[in-house]
Amino acid sequence: MNTSPAVQTPSTKVLRNMNPRFSSSRRNLAPVLMTVVFAAVAHAQGTIDFSGANTLLGSFKTFAIFAGAVIAFGSLIFAGIRMMGGRFNEAVPGLFGALFGAAVLGWGAGWINSLTGQSIP
Repeated sequence: MNTSPAVQTPSTKVLRNMNPRFSSSRRNLAPVLMTVVFAAVAHAQGTIDFSGANTLLGSFKTFAIFAGAVIAFGSLIFAGIRMMGGRFNEAVPGLFGALFGAAVLGWGAGWINSLTGQSIP
């Protein structure tokens, strides 16, 4: 049984001795890199083009209308099937789901307006 420590080749000695130098240089370069990144972001401020925002928000509005209709209709079907089976207590979540779907359908565009600050055509 060999209990001697692992054999160290010259290359592992070199790598082990290089690690402290690399870690200290990383610590020294981190503030410089952060400063360069923040300067680049600050320089780019105000150059973003929002000309397609109305088109995107119109798509969000269409999705909100579609999603609200699907939620409301699906929940009403779920509640109706439960009620026809005589399980009225199990139909209540479906009715609340239909109410939520109607809220998304009615207020979806307003929610998108308030979150983005953009007016939707």
